[in-house]
Amino acid sequence: MNKVFGPKKASVKALDDINLEIAEKEFVAIVGPSGCGKTTCLRIVAGFEQPTSGTVTVNGRLVTTPGPDRAVVFQHFALFPWKTVRENIELGLRNKGVGRSERDGLIADALKLMGLETHADAFPHQLSGGMQQRVAIARAYVLKPEVLLMDEPFGALDAQTRVVMQEELVRLARVNPRTVLFITHSVEEAVYLADRVVIMTRRPGRIKELLDVRSTREAENWNRFSRIEDVMDQESFVRLRTHVWKSLREEKHDSSSR
Repeated sequence: MNKVFGPKKASVKALDDINLEIAEKEFVAIVGPSGCGKTTCLRIVAGFEQPTSGTVTVNGRLVTTPGPDRAVVFQHFALFPWKTVRENIELGLRNKGVGRSERDGLIADALKLMGLETHADAFPHQLSGGMQQRVAIARAYVLKPEVLLMDEPFGALDAQTRVVMQEELVRLARVNPRTVLFITHSVEEAVYLADRVVIMTRRPGRIKELLDVRSTREAENWNRFSRIEDVMDQESFVRLRTHVWKSLREEKHDSSSR
């Protein structure tokens, strides 16, 4: 897959020969230098952008537009301020034509999954940033998409809330796994959350390396820890994090030397 922006004489190549296959219920994170095309890649998978060449498929179906098989969680929540938590979660189900009785059951399950039962009738402005992002994730989960696309979903949160949400996402991945494509600038976040980490080059974005994290997580049994700091203290985590940092630093050095 390739993506070029602008007319030929002033074109900018954002993505170059991206070839990536994600397995069912696999969590893949993409990291790379600023401007390398991470979000562009996600937007193409979401159907918001079209590749200049190449194709994207989900379970063999060609992606050309947004669809119910893919749900997107954005950095800035994108909640409707005039709707309650329940109504925000319900909106996608209404658009799909899901009946009232079934909607109520699905919404109840989503509220419980995200710990939002006591906030169902609150409005977004009455919630903290972390709680608002829980609503955004619940709204995506309730649709039961085949692929969950997350574009720096914790980037707007303060450091402590971000850690809580990272731990929450790991919990969700255990109790209700989804196929996830996750964009982040945080190396630690990528290594903590993902089964594989895609390391991209500077623009035009290419896949420099695919780093397997899952085998290390399972071999070292990171899942025995409930807190992120305990995982990050493990030598195996430090080794993987350092590997990603060195790879990204090489890209920055190559860029500054030109």
